[in-house]
This record gives sequence, C-alpha cells and structure tokens, in this order.
Amino acid sequence: MHRRHFLHSSLALSITAFADLAETLAAAAPGRKPRILLRNGWQSQNIGDIAHYHGMMELLRRHQIDAEIRFWTSNMENGADELFRRCYPDVPFFRDNASIEKAFRECDFLLHGSSSGFAAWKHAKRWHEETGKPFGVMGISLVDPDPEMIATLAKADFVYFRDGVSAQTAVTECGIASPPAKGWGPDTAFGVTELANDEKAKAYLAANGLEEGKFLCCIPRYRWTPFWVLHPDRAPDPVKMARNEERKEPDHAPHREAIIRLVREAGVKVLITHEDQTQITLGKEVLYDPLPDDVKKKVVWRDQFWLLDEALSVYRRSLGLFGNEMHSPILCIANGIPALVGRWDEQTNKGFMWRDIGLEDWLFTMDDTERVTHIPETVLRFAQDIPGSKSRVQAAQQIVLAKQKEQFECLRETIQKS
Repeated sequence: MHRRHFLHSSLALSITAFADLAETLAAAAPGRKPRILLRNGWQSQNIGDIAHYHGMMELLRRHQIDAEIRFWTSNMENGADELFRRCYPDVPFFRDNASIEKAFRECDFLLHGSSSGFAAWKHAKRWHEETGKPFGVMGISLVDPDPEMIATLAKADFVYFRDGVSAQTAVTECGIASPPAKGWGPDTAFGVTELANDEKAKAYLAANGLEEGKFLCCIPRYRWTPFWVLHPDRAPDPVKMARNEERKEPDHAPHREAIIRLVREAGVKVLITHEDQTQITLGKEVLYDPLPDDVKKKVVWRDQFWLLDEALSVYRRSLGLFGNEMHSPILCIANGIPALVGRWDEQTNKGFMWRDIGLEDWLFTMDDTERVTHIPETVLRFAQDIPGSKSRVQAAQQIVLAKQKEQFECLRETIQKS
C-alpha cells in the first residue's frame, strides 16, 4: 500500500510539474500575441463602473491592439457578468487567487483602467515586484497622497490622468515627471459607443409614454454613496449620513426647477433615473415627489436598476442629460448627447474633466450657490437649441478622440517593447 501510494503521489507530482512546464513554455512561445492583464471592474451596482471596462474593451478593439486580454475584476454581480460574457465571450474574467497567479505567469503587461484614484495600486505594486513586468495606468484621478502609492505610480511605463487637475498635481506636487506621466487622458467610459440594447430601451420608453427626441434624463446623487444600504455587513457612517441629509435639498433644488421649466416652457418630458442603485429612491424623494401635479404628469421615475446597455440606448434617444453624476454624462457626450455635470469636492476632481473637453459652462460645482442658479436655463437650452448643443458635443468628442488615439498608440508601443 505504501508503494502504491508513493507511485500515485509521484505520478501526480510529475503531471503537475509537466503542466507547469507546458504553461511556462506556452507563455514564452515565439510569435504569440502579447497578453494584457486588465485590472478594473470595481463594483457593479453602478453602471459607471461597468462602463469603465466596457469602454476599455471597445477602445482596445477600435485601436486594433492585437493582444489577448485577461480581465481581473473585483465585482461582476447585478447582471454585469452576463453582459460581459455576451459582449466578450472569449475574454476570461476572474477574481480568485489561482486565476490571478496564473495570469501573473502568463501575461506580459498589466493595464490598470479608470477609477477614482489609483484604486488597485497595491496590485500593480505586487505585479511589478513579483514579475518584473511593465504596467500602465489609464484614466484615473489622483486623490491619495500616500507616498508608497506615488512611488508605485512612478514605476509605471505610462500614466494618463482623467482630469487635468490630477495631471498637474502629479507633476507639480508629487514629482511624477514625464515619463511616465503623460498628462490628461480621458476616462475609459468615453470609449463606450457600440454597446446597445435597443429592444429593451424601446419597450421601456413605449411603456412609459416617452418618445425619442422628446425627453431629457435627470440623475440625483448623495454627497457620499451610502454603500451600507446595499451591503448590510457595512456599518452606516454617521458623519457621511449627516452630510447627505444636510445637502440633499440644496443639491437637487436647481435640477427640480429645471424639470419644471422643461415641462412648462419647452413642452418636453423628463425621465428621472439613476447611475447607482442607491439613487433610485433618492430620485423619487428629492426630484419626483415634490413636483407640482401638472408637471408630474410629464415626468417618469424609473424604479428598477438597469444595466449599461439599456441605459445607453435610452440616453441616445434623449435630448440630453443633467444631474449630479459623472459617468452617464460621459456616456452621453461619447454618443453625441448634451450633458450637464453637477459636482462637489467629495467626488474628487473627476468633474473637472468637463473643462478638459471644452464644456466648462456645462459644469456646476454645487457649493457655488450663485452659479447653480443657472442650471435650469442651461438645461433648457438643451431642448431649445438642439443644433447649438450638438455642435458643442461634437467639438468635445474631437478632443476625446485625439487623446484616445495618443493613449492607445502609447499602449501599442509599450507592449511591443515588452
């Protein structure tokens, strides 16, 4: 029995060793495509985070980056997994340790996608230290002055910041000179232009009396996303809760006034919707319920979470979008739809990217009490001056497209060298 056990164990070890050797030889085989490990996908209750990696995947294809992609994600729930499989059936995604270790052995380059801050800097650090292989960063804001994080960022082959404020801070205050800092480069959600679910969007609009080209979308937002509402294992933060309550009314009163004026003066309807699941009930509370009865008849409140493909197909059929979110406006601009951004310092510097693409007058800091009074008239122009608004969007698109070309040419050159 001892001999038999020894033989079985030896055979198992030999098979494992052979498999490891085969894997190593395959990874080193000449003439194969480069392999990129994409690190992205931070959460799935927010279609903006889903847009990060769908935009990256579209951009890789559009700019003909001839490489195999492996996707290291943090979260693929709420239907995000099915959507990704439908769009990219040949791209594996994973978060388990065994798959990550395998990707470390097989891949040649780690690409960190868009996020609020350098979200996975510890993973990039681990990649660099364990493999010695290069990595690059696209479309992040700089929010964390942690010295170790900055030191890791400085080791990247390239870094593109999604807002000009972060790009400047990286050089002037953090000492990340060029290279690797390449300055401003768009959030990768700007890359989502092909994804669609027209059938579902048309059905929703028809069921709710919304006609193409005759409505606008509005999205509310808390100062601090109350993640504890979605995750019972997370304790509520009393400080953030208090701030949310304090700013709930002043952050949405201008948008509510815009809805009233759109209905009464422009004769168009409004869809109150969301980007994050926590915004669904907020929209009813602060935007829909307080409306006058005559206005309510022309306003729809969406009460169910939607995925990126349906949302985008609805946005494309609207006259424009306004509110206090960031990535739905990005999706709109990328697809030719006017979009206004309301921001505050709790959201980091990402809102300032509207300056970078020439839309500063469509950017409103909600703590600027005088400036926010101009939100209703700005939104009203979306409906009353469609040619002018579309022209502004087209100019912004050209800025984005030029920078995307630069970014992906940089990626191409980097992986060719690696």
